[in-house]
Amino acid sequence: MDLSAYFQPISLEELGIGQGEFYTNIASVTSFYSKEGDFPELDNATLAIVGVCEDSALNINAGCKDGPDEIRRFLYSLAAPSEEMHLIDLGNIMPGKSNEDTQFAVTEALYSLIDRNITVIILGGGQHISFSNYKAYEVLGRVVNIASIDSMFDLGSDVNPLSSHNWLSHIVAQQPNYLFNFANIGYQTYFNGGQLTRLMDELNFDAYRLGAIQADMVRAETLVRSADMVSVDISSVRLSDAPGQEQGSPHGFYGEELCRLTRFAGMSDKLSSIGFYEYNPLYDRRGQTAHLLAHAIWYFIDGFLNRTADFPHRDKQNYKHYMVGLNDGDFEISFYKSKKSDRWWMEVPYSGEQLQQYQRHLLIPCTYSDYQQAQQNEIPELWLKYYNRLN
Repeated sequence: MDLSAYFQPISLEELGIGQGEFYTNIASVTSFYSKEGDFPELDNATLAIVGVCEDSALNINAGCKDGPDEIRRFLYSLAAPSEEMHLIDLGNIMPGKSNEDTQFAVTEALYSLIDRNITVIILGGGQHISFSNYKAYEVLGRVVNIASIDSMFDLGSDVNPLSSHNWLSHIVAQQPNYLFNFANIGYQTYFNGGQLTRLMDELNFDAYRLGAIQADMVRAETLVRSADMVSVDISSVRLSDAPGQEQGSPHGFYGEELCRLTRFAGMSDKLSSIGFYEYNPLYDRRGQTAHLLAHAIWYFIDGFLNRTADFPHRDKQNYKHYMVGLNDGDFEISFYKSKKSDRWWMEVPYSGEQLQQYQRHLLIPCTYSDYQQAQQNEIPELWLKYYNRLN
């Protein structure tokens, strides 16, 4: 596959992207697709940026197609988290003749990169692009966990055409289905209501209110550590911190909280793609939101460069193993604590027909408090949701 066929080069001059004068900026350690015939080498690449200039789904948030290049203006002027890092920027996937054409191009490009073990940072565009991101894993035949940092569940009717308000429903409706778990981080009740909240519970999905996450950011770390892909809707951030959004709210995450979440995502060995969506330059003030997203991506890259390779899927030798008996010994829960990072996982038993496909997801990232809860003869809620999903 000629991957360059899906991309349009970016103009470094028009974006004001240059080398750092007094320090190594991110542009200095990046290989750009900036002219035809000079596509960056993918061999030995581990981290790539892909822009998707698409906002045409139902004409929602028209103007966000221009977001990727605005974010680049700020991102590449930032100091590189490490002078030894190497990033590739493959340019922008432009809208096709139809939404389906664009979805196909995004899926094919992401599939090709993830299959090469290249972690992808997606600059959107509308959040409906998350559906194409999921489809890349479907092509790979890989069962995945998705985490969405969003004020809404995006569970609109899948009978309606794909949009940023129903992309999750379109994923749930796929057959065969490769979604193992979905976690919403930071929903706001007045945007969703009891019916949607109950539906999330019936699906055994994880949903955590904004206030609950702000009070316990450690829990948020376990949710993104469990994910293969993360979808970030800028509307999850309060309007005062991120004015560049069509549907802004006075409530939401603070900018520094978003950066903390994206660093958690970068540190996860399991995660292979993250997308930033719904930023609209038409509503921005002096590039404030683009600058915030550039910082969030900087923190993701910093987390990526500090991965500890301690996901205990294959090798459990470097972990402390704890067995906790519950209900007077009726059953036990296995906990694993990494000797490298002190992070915790708990194991859900499963011996069904899909064991090979589910194997990566049977070790659930958790916290020390989950272990303490089990010691008090209480089943951790996260463990119970996974168990119910499997049995």
